[in-house]
Amino acid sequence: MEACLNVEKEQDKVLKKYKAIREHTDTTLGDLANHISNLQNEIVNSNQDELSQLQCQILTQSAKKVKDTVTRLATEHKELHGGISKIGKAIDRNFISDNTACSHSGVFEGEKSVLLNEVICEHLLRQGRLDIAEELIKEAHLHLDSSKKEPFQELNRILEACRNHNLDPALEWAKARHSELKERGSSLEFKLHKLKFLDYLKQGQQEEAIRYSRHFTEFAAANTKDIQQLMACLMYTKTGIENSPYSYLLDPVHWIDICDLFARDACALLGLSLESPLQVCITAGCIALPSLLQIKQVIQQKQVPGVWSSKDELPVEVDLGHQYRYHSIFACPILRQQCSDSNPPVRLTCGHVISQDALYKLTNGNKVKCPYCPLEMSPSEAREIRFY
Repeated sequence: MEACLNVEKEQDKVLKKYKAIREHTDTTLGDLANHISNLQNEIVNSNQDELSQLQCQILTQSAKKVKDTVTRLATEHKELHGGISKIGKAIDRNFISDNTACSHSGVFEGEKSVLLNEVICEHLLRQGRLDIAEELIKEAHLHLDSSKKEPFQELNRILEACRNHNLDPALEWAKARHSELKERGSSLEFKLHKLKFLDYLKQGQQEEAIRYSRHFTEFAAANTKDIQQLMACLMYTKTGIENSPYSYLLDPVHWIDICDLFARDACALLGLSLESPLQVCITAGCIALPSLLQIKQVIQQKQVPGVWSSKDELPVEVDLGHQYRYHSIFACPILRQQCSDSNPPVRLTCGHVISQDALYKLTNGNKVKCPYCPLEMSPSEAREIRFY
């Protein structure tokens, strides 16, 4: 509590200073704007072709006043930065977290260090940092097949072209995978043709756009309304689509969306996850870290270190949010506990599923009776199952 109060004191100082600077700035700039406005009106109303010597002198003094005011306000603003940095220092001084309490020494040594370097290398390839990835491969003595690097290189090449409003590489890629995209129900190919058509119109190439509109034929059934709007844009080629009711079609957000859609579909077809595994792990770790530190502190205060003895299970549940739930979790209906690699779920011949530990507990001799139906069977007939 004392640490929070210390930080709040520094925060109150900055807020008080900010309020004073803001009021002073508003007043100063308001007076300065009124002075310039009055001077402008005076010059306009004088109806003179040339400025008089007095007016020139007043203008020179006004320009100097504006420059001095701006310099003074900038200096006051810089002084505010010092107070903000003191808040950060106060936080560091009053809240010292030992993050090493939730880590295991040597966890990334030996063979695991190679796996870590491969994950980092894959992340760099995803981000298009090919030169850094190559340097890491060289320094870490990694052996990555070219087949692993080529998909990322092609992906980044096409994405870079899309960001520069060049759709040809993406259209060529989508055309080669037309059947696969259609099977997935993807709208990528149509949206690429849509942006290409609008690009022709934006450049005033109406005839070229009309010829290109033939690409919409096979997408007409599913995108009738969109195609009608695109055809209506032809009427505004001369006046400019940006001045038409369809100006929203030129919003830059559509180029951002097409990049995201291409990355999602390309990763799906290449068998890759949309998000970088390294980024997911770091984000999930940052979300879980406060809870883990709190658990560790409670365990140390209660002097029960044995509670956190398992490497595969935490003493309490840490909710990472819906976006980080990738797999279904099976809880044994008999023992009321979640299954794990050491205690996997098993399917009985009758179709009911229980945990392996429950199977052993229910076994009597060489027979086991299903807890949900009267069927008896041999324990060896149970089959391990996996959820994906």
